[in-house]
Amino acid sequence: MNPPLAALLTEETLKSIQDQAWNMAVGFAPKLVTALLILLIGWKVAKWIGKLVGKALDVRHVDATLKPFLCTLISAVVKVAVVLSALSTLGIQSTSFIAVLGAAGLAIGMSLKGTLSNFAGGVLILFQRPIQVGEFIEAGGHSGTVKEVNIFNTVLTTPDNKVITIPNNSIATGSLVNFSRNNTRRVDLTFGIGYGDDIDQARSIIQKLIDANPHVLKDPEPSIFVASLADSSVNLGVRVWTETSNYWAVLTDLTEKTKKTFDAEGISIPFPQMDVHVQK
Repeated sequence: MNPPLAALLTEETLKSIQDQAWNMAVGFAPKLVTALLILLIGWKVAKWIGKLVGKALDVRHVDATLKPFLCTLISAVVKVAVVLSALSTLGIQSTSFIAVLGAAGLAIGMSLKGTLSNFAGGVLILFQRPIQVGEFIEAGGHSGTVKEVNIFNTVLTTPDNKVITIPNNSIATGSLVNFSRNNTRRVDLTFGIGYGDDIDQARSIIQKLIDANPHVLKDPEPSIFVASLADSSVNLGVRVWTETSNYWAVLTDLTEKTKKTFDAEGISIPFPQMDVHVQK
């Protein structure tokens, strides 16, 4: 019969184990403290480098769309280097760690396909430049002004000051409308007049309002035409060009002044009506 375990653990054996554990702890403690200091200081240095890169990009007037992406990416690279340095201090071989990290990264990558596709989408956005900070766009079912293009998502602000975050993949692979890319835009309007009204008179009124608007461009030349003969109105189409920044000003100004002038000149603007006949 084997002797009991307690009999094997003599006082000398226990003391030997305690001494070895103490020696290991004493020998490992400085490495652990050094590794923690490297992590602590390195993390702050990474943030500082990110801010420093941001200031350097500002001095060089780098595109505001590219700035947050580069700052975040460089900061992340520095943090990875800090972690590898801390592990090396603890005696862990970086090659072994990278091999384990690669295997773990493959498993994580399979479960985070959406996140990786958003990162790839961010890279495509920065290289292809379909959008830039400050432009008004429509993408992913939302519209707003581009505030930031980050690694994984793009941030928009709406005209009523809401903040919308859109995954980069949906912008890079989906349909995108950029309202600000070109310097000029065409303003399309439609005004309905009654069948008994004078088309030439209505056209003359609209033309005078266009000529009086300082934001309407002379080239391309504005056009006024009969767009359609609807059920209850003759629809006049109006097309004028203006600088992109003046689009809404021209649209609202011509709409309001045309209505007021039509009223003053006796030009009717038909609207749907319903006649109810009551039989007794």
